[in-house]
Amino acid sequence: MALNQDPSKETLDKWNKDPNNWIWGIFYYNKEDKRIFPPKRIEDMGSTINFANPKSILALLIALAFFGMVIFFILNK
Repeated sequence: MALNQDPSKETLDKWNKDPNNWIWGIFYYNKEDKRIFPPKRIEDMGSTINFANPKSILALLIALAFFGMVIFFILNK
């Protein structure tokens, strides 16, 4: 794969099916994959987070902070 070239559908499917890219079978970790939210192992189940991508960790922390604030404001009405 050349620089600045998106991976092919076959490469994406290969990465998704490779058990070495899944920690304990549930956490996706692939440094080659630049997607923040790749599909889960069963694609109909939605998306997961690529824990090898620092941007995805930041997105997860922002989402957790948002939901934490919502819960905080609901409980402290």
